[in-house]
Amino acid sequence: MANKEESKTPVKTRKKATTKKAPVEKASPAKVKKGQEEGVGHATLFSEYDIHLFKEGKHYHLYKKLGSHPMEYKGVQGTYFALWAPNAESVSVIGNFNEWNRANHKMDVRHDGSGIWELFIPEVKQGALYKYYIKSHHGQYAVEKGDPFAFRWETPPNTASMVWNIDHTWKDSGWMTKRKKQAGKPQAYSVYELHIGSWRRVPEDNNRSLTYLELAQQLPAYVKNLGFTHVEFMPVMEHPFYGSWGYQITGYFAPSSRYGTPQEFMMLIEALHNEGIGVILDWVPSHFPSDQHGLHYFDGTYLFEHADWRKGYHPDWKSYIFNYGRNEVRAFLISNALYWLDLYHVDGLRVDAVASMLYLDYSRKDGEWEPNEYGGNENLDAISFLKEFNEVVYHEYPDVQTIAEESTSWPMVSRPTYIGGLGFGMKWMMGWMHDTLEYFKKDPVHRTHHQNEITFSIYYAFTESFMLPLSHDEVVYGKQALLYKMSGDEWQKFANLRNLYAYMYAHPGTKLLFMGGEFGQTSEWNHDMSLDWHLTEYYLHQGIQKVLTRLNEIYRSEPALYECQFAEGGFEWIDIHDAQNSVITFVRKGKKPGQMILVACNFTPVPRENYRIGVPEKGTYTEIFNSDDQLYGGSNVKNEAPLGSTDLQAHGRAHSITLTLPPLGITYLKYSKK
Repeated sequence: MANKEESKTPVKTRKKATTKKAPVEKASPAKVKKGQEEGVGHATLFSEYDIHLFKEGKHYHLYKKLGSHPMEYKGVQGTYFALWAPNAESVSVIGNFNEWNRANHKMDVRHDGSGIWELFIPEVKQGALYKYYIKSHHGQYAVEKGDPFAFRWETPPNTASMVWNIDHTWKDSGWMTKRKKQAGKPQAYSVYELHIGSWRRVPEDNNRSLTYLELAQQLPAYVKNLGFTHVEFMPVMEHPFYGSWGYQITGYFAPSSRYGTPQEFMMLIEALHNEGIGVILDWVPSHFPSDQHGLHYFDGTYLFEHADWRKGYHPDWKSYIFNYGRNEVRAFLISNALYWLDLYHVDGLRVDAVASMLYLDYSRKDGEWEPNEYGGNENLDAISFLKEFNEVVYHEYPDVQTIAEESTSWPMVSRPTYIGGLGFGMKWMMGWMHDTLEYFKKDPVHRTHHQNEITFSIYYAFTESFMLPLSHDEVVYGKQALLYKMSGDEWQKFANLRNLYAYMYAHPGTKLLFMGGEFGQTSEWNHDMSLDWHLTEYYLHQGIQKVLTRLNEIYRSEPALYECQFAEGGFEWIDIHDAQNSVITFVRKGKKPGQMILVACNFTPVPRENYRIGVPEKGTYTEIFNSDDQLYGGSNVKNEAPLGSTDLQAHGRAHSITLTLPPLGITYLKYSKK
């Protein structure tokens, strides 16, 4: 088994924040009495079939039932509240509409064994703040909890849930239609990963983050100009501690109020869609924090988390692990996944920390974990959950992608469940990321001894449907920015970075790059600061942007680079044995005969003239990309004229060409029969 993924920095538990009691119109005593007389307090959105599905863990749209829902009942406008708290002795709705009084609005528990509490409160309107006051059957436990299904929360550090209607008239039908037509077809897939709070900031306004609407004005055009096909947002779900980057979630159904309303986040997604850019959300079903207003010990019992600390507590992140064996918890998580795909038109979910879910002994010492019923270290409940999650998502939304951040050698992560896989659409190729970055850190004079590091990934490249990530985890905690991971002086660092990107785009698999990498950010990512946008004024940094733009353009336009990116038939080595010169050569192929891109990589600063390469087919090879082009800041060692093949044998092939290999450069040569 390969090394398990690196842990995120542990996050300290926040102290409970004081909830602001914003003024809102109170329910008049007359209306409350009228509602009680007409049975308003017993309104329900649940049918018997809903309850059956919920108990079986097969209700995948719980966001339509649980939570707070503005509605009219028997001629009275108000809000219906529903909560799952099976071990509660009593539950009250408290809020700024009743002065947070625990006695005014006690909920009714259903008498069907579901553990669901309900109440309709007249005149409670959109924007009302609320929590649930829960007294448990177990001891003297009583606590104020936020709503697990709330569509909006107060802006942290305040912790109340908010009644909110998330209706939105979508204007992205062109994108959604195109997405459906492209489902299942080969396509380029290059992802720009970003953290909403630190992409750009407003220094003249106390260095605040951009809002969703400001991002909608700036981000789509920027990403479109770079040529990326998708944006991936690090977790946007409401989280109390900003320094967790969103990975410690309390409000799973609410985009963070730090940046605006749910509808404004929808407008950001809509703006991206209308520029032809898909949206992936980072999703965290692996753990949640211990904040008192959140999911932990929700009704005086370990309700959402596993009761056994060996399965229910994460030692690295000081957080709690969902009980994947509990039906209602599985329904909660799968409903949450579908919620973002349904109501927010999201195009994919990147699932965080999958390895931590799969292994019972993940980051645990002997004695800190218990084997499964077969004596193994596999978490059978989590495996079953992940398979069900993928089956449901792809059944309801066959035109989206699920992507696993999984760092071990677990087999068939991105293979269908009906043949024994976990069912993900793609898996992050963490081994490629580690080996490649280690290689580029080395001085070129030493690379001759490490040829295997840059070629090894191809040996397993087609065992999964891989995405090649250069993610946020690689540019924090002393790891340095990508540019400064590169060896050499300033010119060589930029040349190496261009080389890295060109190699990444030529390598089989989809692509992901964290923000700032596209212009050669020089400092590590800091979630409290903006990217260093002033660097884009400089020639060499502009060159990095131009390289990424050109690579995305070629990737999207050349079927040889994307049609068979998950299939062995789309790749062919020419030579991996020239370790002395640190040169590798290979061919990428499309589905049609003759769709070929020849790739020649020189990982030293020495140009190689009259370098002979065997080629698969007789014909002409025309350079369509060269990372050493002066346009990008290179030394302009190029192959200007088309290269015709000769009948001289090389690398076991009947035909060959001679070309010039640029220093610390990669060249793409497109084949034609002429």
